[in-house]
Amino acid sequence: MGGGARELAGYLAALGGWVAALAAAVLPQWRQSSYAGDAIITAVGLHEGLWMSCAAQSTGQVQCRLHDSLLSLDVHIQTSRALMVISLLLGFFGIIVSVVGMKCTKVGEEDPVTKSRIAVAGGVLFILSGLCTLAAVSLYATQVTYEFFRESTVPVNARYEFGSALFIGWGAASLTVLGGSLLCCSCPPKERRGQQYYRQSQPSTAREYV
Repeated sequence: MGGGARELAGYLAALGGWVAALAAAVLPQWRQSSYAGDAIITAVGLHEGLWMSCAAQSTGQVQCRLHDSLLSLDVHIQTSRALMVISLLLGFFGIIVSVVGMKCTKVGEEDPVTKSRIAVAGGVLFILSGLCTLAAVSLYATQVTYEFFRESTVPVNARYEFGSALFIGWGAASLTVLGGSLLCCSCPPKERRGQQYYRQSQPSTAREYV
């Protein structure tokens, strides 16, 4: 795979991961009611996310409510919120920087070495964005697992388990890190840098005759 094709594939993968991370951050299905156990004790399915909680009735009606207070939320929700916001910001800047540094674009610098370095910077931003998404989703999943398996008087079918947004977040983190890694591979080797510097340092023959 050529350098330009590798950059384009990495950019598309990272962009898809960023869009998936945005969807995961907005969705309220970070955890949902568990239907494990002998009997279902309620006809209402509960879903909770970073920003709101929803109740889905058996008739198909869904009611959602935003979290009332920020300071009253659990620590893992506040931390996951902050990590997802940082992830989306890093990914947004990575999108802009990568467009400038990709070989298939005519934006910004025309020097291939400079463009490669800019593309690598965009790849690093994407990798950091993916790691933040991975940390946010894994932290939330760890708390859900702990609350599900700890000894409590709450019946099993009234507890919470993983929601679909967690799996979307894991997929988003994988795509973003993969795309950022492909963009980081566009860094030119040292030999090519030295050859280009040598060519630029040679005086032109036309100037010698003048």
